[in-house]
Amino acid sequence: MPDKLPLDIVIMAAGLGTRMKSRRAKVLQPLAGKPLLAHVLAAVVPLAARSITVIAGHAAAQVQAFCDAWRMAHPQAAPLRVVIQQPQRGTGHAVQQAAPHLGAGGVALVLNGDGPMLQTETLRALLERVNASAGEALVLLTVDTGADAGAYGRVLREDDGGVRAIREARDASEAELACTEWYSGVLAAPVALLARCLDMLDDNNAQHELYLTDVVRHARTLGAQVQALCIADAMQAEGVNTPAQLAALERLWQRRTADALMEQGVRLADPARLDVRGTLRCGQDVEIDVGCVFEGDVQLGDDVRIGAHCCIANARIAAGARIAPFTHIAGDAAGVDVGEGAQVGPFARLRPGAQLGAEVHVGNFVEVKNSQLAAGAKANHLAYLGDARVGERVNYGAGCITANYDGAYKHRTDIGDDVHIGSNSTLVAPVCVG
Repeated sequence: MPDKLPLDIVIMAAGLGTRMKSRRAKVLQPLAGKPLLAHVLAAVVPLAARSITVIAGHAAAQVQAFCDAWRMAHPQAAPLRVVIQQPQRGTGHAVQQAAPHLGAGGVALVLNGDGPMLQTETLRALLERVNASAGEALVLLTVDTGADAGAYGRVLREDDGGVRAIREARDASEAELACTEWYSGVLAAPVALLARCLDMLDDNNAQHELYLTDVVRHARTLGAQVQALCIADAMQAEGVNTPAQLAALERLWQRRTADALMEQGVRLADPARLDVRGTLRCGQDVEIDVGCVFEGDVQLGDDVRIGAHCCIANARIAAGARIAPFTHIAGDAAGVDVGEGAQVGPFARLRPGAQLGAEVHVGNFVEVKNSQLAAGAKANHLAYLGDARVGERVNYGAGCITANYDGAYKHRTDIGDDVHIGSNSTLVAPVCVG
């Protein structure tokens, strides 16, 4: 096997996305809580490329701002640049804008910015084909499910299995449209070969655009090999053009997430009614009821029970805790911690900085913000705790509040162990109850 060649990644993100009917750039539409482009970048980061080039066009300022923020959040990733395609004259014209930024002697991997389902291992297999050819082959990622390929470009093969051409559906004959193998929009090629093919593109087609797919024909003219890595998982190659397609991919993403959780032993009351918009890590014997939404980074310890219709973001919930239905936990940057055996809800709200110790009870219509409740403390109903420290075994009565804000500054309330706060009390901070 020849040495692995340096890798330059090109992500096409210039599309107008007219059918999305949105002011937001198409590649920034959200899937599972993250922009489509973020999913694509997550798939390519493990490939250890030497550069990433994002081609922006429509709503370029939005794409640039996202890429700037992503670069700051991923300092160890390959250098990322944004180039502008203006005017937008097709996919081939888009990649022409990136060509001057590709390094010599390497491989270019071209992807779509609205293809969030693509897996890293599939991309590795594609690159292995190029490296196995000692940098002499152009390799396409294609899909064949045996069904009608719709509006996708058809892959036309030679008798020996090599790829002869890709015919866009608008330009295909009736016989060519009968082909069920279609091009995903993803290819890998030696940078030098791709650059030469890009220089040969013309707009002699139905749309009068520069098609990237025409590089196949030109590569063959130059005597290069053209291969295809064909997969049967069509969803890896699905893009997004309409809100309906985005919703369909969302459900697919969530179902695959649910299946993975169940393989780990998580009990889901209904895998079709789960939304994970971030990272959800679960211990053993975790049970999750219907309609729950998890955002950011959520950790559930062994034997945790999550009731129906809870929203939980950036939280760590320890073993044996019970989160009753309709509870809202929003940890944000500060996070929320729920101790072992704690009981929260129903209809409770835990805000950033809430820290509940073991066996704490926070009941219906209780709000906790930036406060620590020690082991065994109870605030069972209709109460507010903000900027407070609550000791062990405290009973905090119904209708009680900490008045922690004086209009200019926040102040702390300190409630010692074994204190009983009677119903409808107001603790005007700063105050200490011994």
